[in-house]
Amino acid sequence: MTISAIPTLTKEQCSPAYSVTVRIQITNAPGRFASVLQLIGEAHGSVAEITLIKGTFSYTLRDVTINTRSEEHAAEIVSLLARTPFCSLVAWQDDTFVLHRGGVLEVQPKVPVKNAETLARLYTPGVARVCTAIKNDPESVYAHTTKGNTVAVITDGTAVLGLGDIGPKAALPVMEGKAALFKQFAGVDAVPICLSVTDVDEVVSVVKAMSTSFGGINLEDISAPRCFEIEERLQRELDIPVFHDDQHGTAVVVLAALMNAAKLVGKPFESLKVVVCGFGAGGVACTKMLIEAGVRRVVPCDSRGIVYKGRPYGMNSMKEALVEQILEQPQEGTIADALVGADVFVGVSRPGSVSLDMIKAMAPDPIVFVLANPVPELLPHELVGIARVVATGRSDYANQVNNALCFPGIFRGALACHARQITSQMKIAAAEAIAGLIAPSELREDYIIPSIFDPLVAEAVEKRVVEAAHRDGVARTRVRDVTMIENAHRPL
Repeated sequence: MTISAIPTLTKEQCSPAYSVTVRIQITNAPGRFASVLQLIGEAHGSVAEITLIKGTFSYTLRDVTINTRSEEHAAEIVSLLARTPFCSLVAWQDDTFVLHRGGVLEVQPKVPVKNAETLARLYTPGVARVCTAIKNDPESVYAHTTKGNTVAVITDGTAVLGLGDIGPKAALPVMEGKAALFKQFAGVDAVPICLSVTDVDEVVSVVKAMSTSFGGINLEDISAPRCFEIEERLQRELDIPVFHDDQHGTAVVVLAALMNAAKLVGKPFESLKVVVCGFGAGGVACTKMLIEAGVRRVVPCDSRGIVYKGRPYGMNSMKEALVEQILEQPQEGTIADALVGADVFVGVSRPGSVSLDMIKAMAPDPIVFVLANPVPELLPHELVGIARVVATGRSDYANQVNNALCFPGIFRGALACHARQITSQMKIAAAEAIAGLIAPSELREDYIIPSIFDPLVAEAVEKRVVEAAHRDGVARTRVRDVTMIENAHRPL
């Protein structure tokens, strides 16, 4: 998908992603400002914030933030205000571009360098002693550098969400945003890295070469099927955790949401029939994780219908290998055939890949996860009265399946115990931690998964991930109290 082909939203779906702030000067007379707000409403804009800058007897000066549904829609509203007789458009801004001006990250030293004494310890000559200590004990690099709390967020820009292959430069704002989420939600430092190579061997070689500086690697927005081989090879060849968030982050949060949704509708988790629509990175990982978590009937589908063992078309090595793991083998058919009598639909595909009639053919109390972004397979308001539980990948609807619920806490846990890798059981433990934050008595159709702003999420995920890492034998160290300063006093 090209940038120009990004789907716009309907008039009911104005989003802060397309907000503009206008500074308008209005004649100070009764009803004039109300008339401006009415004009914005009639143009299907949604007023989010109003700030009075200045008021006199003759005029008022206000900043008005307006959520819209697309860049074109925003331009229409700005143009409308500029043409309004009693309203003078002083200035306007696209709030998203303002937020990204100069990037969303900066690097700050933890230790202020204000005098020669600090400089002597921070850098030469004192730093040489720390270098020598690490040379003599390589594992001490975790104690004496940022490696123990730093993740590389790496992409080649070939599969950016909703945009497709836009290249490494255009992908950089996404990686910066991801790094900001790491810090905000888990206190993990992350460095955005956009590679100008796409060949699998070259990507693996470059990531391996830079891995010394990092405690973990978060792969992002790399196209399938290359992403599978890149991740598998890096997991084999590195001794630090490698996590492809488009695969495993999606799968972890889907699993967490489904655990609670199944409780809500009163269906045993193991008995569910789940149809996964979309067989790229996210769909493959969701299918794998559901099988590992105990779901016996998973039916994967792609654009050509049900993916089954021996299908003579549209297959690749990843699909073949995954179908071998399915416990109850699906038969040939269409997505519509797969959904007959299904308990759960997990859509990680594209808008319109399923119809309402297909959802109506599901079992009673269907659970429907329409996770395509930015526009889901079906809109939630279309599913009212049809689906019992609905989840999307968007922040403007209830039950947002957001990868940010898991990847900060998973890496925080992996870094805390210096894990060599992130195992399947660590991912399942993360899903259980997320699901467990909602008590059974609190579950309802519009609340099956916590908010990404819940401060307990990363802490709960970290704890369970560390426990699982120790059980799986991939943790290098004992669980540490992060407030302790170990080896602060070295023997003379």
